Amino acid sequence: MLTGSKTTFKVRQMLPDIKERMLSQSGVNARSRDVFGLRCLPGECVLQRAVMVRKKLTAREGRGWVSGTLFCTHFRVAFVPQDSPKPDDNADPVLLGDHDVALASIEKVVVVGPNRTKLVTPNSSLKFTPEELVLYCRDMRVICFLFDRLTPDPQVLEITYTIAKTYQPLKPGSVLSFQNAALGSVEMKQFLSNRPRNAHMNWYESVPDWEQELERCGATGWRVSSVNDRFEMSTSLPRFIVVPQKVLDTELKKSFAHFNEGRIPRWSWRHPRGSDLLRMASFQNNIYHEKDDIRNLEMILFGCQSSLCVVVELGEELPSPADIQLAHSRLRALCLGDISTSVSVPDDKWLSTLESTHWLDYTRSCLRKASEVACLLRGGHLTVALQEADDRDMSCVISSLVQVMCDPHCRTQHGFQSLVQKEWIMAGHRFYSRINYHRDNDKEEAPVFLLFLDCVWQLLSQYPSRFQLTDDFLLALHDSIHLPLFSSFLANCQRERCKRSQHLGQSYTPVNGWRDMLHPDSSSDPSDPPLPPVWDWALQYSKSKQDRFTQPIPPIPPLQPLLNGNLNTNPDTHRLTDTIPGSVFLLSRGTFSCPANLLPWRSSGSSGVYKKSHRRAASSENVPGLERLLKAWALTDIPQGFTSTSGPQGPLDPYEPLLPQLIGPCMGLWRECYLRGALHAQAFSHPISANHLHPVERLAREVQQLKDKIAEVSTGRDSNPTTKIRDPRRTDTNLNQNTNNGTFLFPAQRPQSATMPRSAPPITSTNHHTSRGTPPSSAPPSSNKHTFLFGHTSVAEARPDQRYYPTPNNAKLPKNSGSSVSS
Repeated sequence: MLTGSKTTFKVRQMLPDIKERMLSQSGVNARSRDVFGLRCLPGECVLQRAVMVRKKLTAREGRGWVSGTLFCTHFRVAFVPQDSPKPDDNADPVLLGDHDVALASIEKVVVVGPNRTKLVTPNSSLKFTPEELVLYCRDMRVICFLFDRLTPDPQVLEITYTIAKTYQPLKPGSVLSFQNAALGSVEMKQFLSNRPRNAHMNWYESVPDWEQELERCGATGWRVSSVNDRFEMSTSLPRFIVVPQKVLDTELKKSFAHFNEGRIPRWSWRHPRGSDLLRMASFQNNIYHEKDDIRNLEMILFGCQSSLCVVVELGEELPSPADIQLAHSRLRALCLGDISTSVSVPDDKWLSTLESTHWLDYTRSCLRKASEVACLLRGGHLTVALQEADDRDMSCVISSLVQVMCDPHCRTQHGFQSLVQKEWIMAGHRFYSRINYHRDNDKEEAPVFLLFLDCVWQLLSQYPSRFQLTDDFLLALHDSIHLPLFSSFLANCQRERCKRSQHLGQSYTPVNGWRDMLHPDSSSDPSDPPLPPVWDWALQYSKSKQDRFTQPIPPIPPLQPLLNGNLNTNPDTHRLTDTIPGSVFLLSRGTFSCPANLLPWRSSGSSGVYKKSHRRAASSENVPGLERLLKAWALTDIPQGFTSTSGPQGPLDPYEPLLPQLIGPCMGLWRECYLRGALHAQAFSHPISANHLHPVERLAREVQQLKDKIAEVSTGRDSNPTTKIRDPRRTDTNLNQNTNNGTFLFPAQRPQSATMPRSAPPITSTNHHTSRGTPPSSAPPSSNKHTFLFGHTSVAEARPDQRYYPTPNNAKLPKNSGSSVSS
């Protein structure tokens, strides 16, 4: 017989099954059953509820309060408004409703009582009845609930304790229990297994997928290799990689050992002008290089180009994962504050504190490096190889940004999803380690992908009409990162995903050829719930919300036919003959060089490596000519149909890179993401009455008023505004200036006199929320140098060829264009 404790434990385990059986016997559809007005997911159980609760609405939701019932299940904290329509039982289930938050997304729980606040942990004990419940989320949302006086005190205490004990398990690393709670029921497994995949995007999981991308880009001379089909050459690379056609698999296998983690140079994308973008890890200098290995390595490195190869070093200029994590932590603390200790940043130091986080500096550095690579590729007839130590972090950022800048297809929803699938998911970005779902490995945590989304948002804010994507789509993808339910983010490479999933792969043998077979090292447990991809948006959002992910854009013209794999439309391309065929240059810190140890086998040291290459070594005498050539490509060409005085006169070349403006006022803070919880989080530390704006909103209004005044003064003083617009060929050199003044793309050019009129950013309008009062008249006006905080939401685009506008003589910009805020 079972003892009493064992019997109780057994009964508790059987309760969910008994409840499901009772519901099925009573005729209720288990797929869409309604429990106390909450539509539960299959297998979801309500742990606690509280009635007569009010939820504070955000600015995007219309402000104010809405009354309803608060629920806590073993998967989410759900809120059902009392006037919400009855759910449709025949509709497919949605994981999270409009007012829900997943337990795994909660960072901390704070309760507010009479003149006190308290951080609630699983072992906390409350000595007062909470009046408000505040949920801090990992996606920088802050959700506030107000308990009504009619809400029973036992319900208030019980639901508070239930949330605190459920969102943070006592045992770290129990993400699987959360997944089983959300997707572990039999009904949900059947539902997920029958869902169709998005046929409009490329998944890059088979040879035809990669061949489709080669055909789309017009990349001739390349082939798809299955040399890494069993992940024997590299455990972090995908099963299929793209290499030159002239390199055989038998020769290719000898190259993996020469690079960190076996991440050899491989094709990523081709520019319409004929340049190829490659990615690779650093060389293994301690490996002996045979003569045949050298020939194979150089054939891979040069790809289908025989003239020039530029290796772009990413490790010196871009932030490290540790830097990104520290900056994001500081940004989060600034935007959300600390309600549990009532500590917040004073209003007069908010902008300087934002600058000290270095988040905008890191965003600017990524966009600057991507702009340099985009201008290199625009020149045509060369190979650009992105080199990073492990090729799994910043290489993903730069390669993706380059394609977003240059390829209109990547600015559509399906194209952008395919881009993330190719450059991040399949390329082996450590999503599982960088996001730190287990919350037990802080050393590896770094929101690298969130930094990339911020960079894309900067491009979207400056070129809104060139993107089919919207801010809602980027925000949805940002929030999905913090929900550990998607196979896209719950692994560090394709090999780990193959272990968990049971998808059939392809294998080639000389006898049988290509055959579908289960991967031999697959160790997935049949009892584990199937994890859907993040691109299945119907699981998270309703049809009306998905419609806001895209906006209409002009149709993308097809690529011009490539001649012999290259499109020679640049009249200055013949100057490439100045360089020696087979030359390799290094682009680092904005300057070109040809160090002797760039390629280990070309080293002249006394080691045992092969000293003499079959190619001629690059000479430093060719570097100035190369820099002049790339300067001309990057700065002197004006897009077709555009003049500096009259603006756009015809269709622009859709494949011209979207070069962003990088000076301080043009770099905006992603307000809809980072500041959406600031008003809630700081409402308790700032004694603001209902008739006044929040300090952040008041500052935004003051900045807008100042910008309007500048526009009025400029209109009244400039009788002939066209005469004050400088030649963009000269003035472009003063914008995106690098901090070390040594970049070919953004050279330094100081003004001749301090009294000369300086250019100002374009006057744009800022969307404001509906206010409940007017700002105090005593509030000091803000300088226009702080307009970067609130972004640009106007329809007018900030084009790289139309960057200087007439301004009054007393309008000044920050002296250091590399800094977001001037002290």
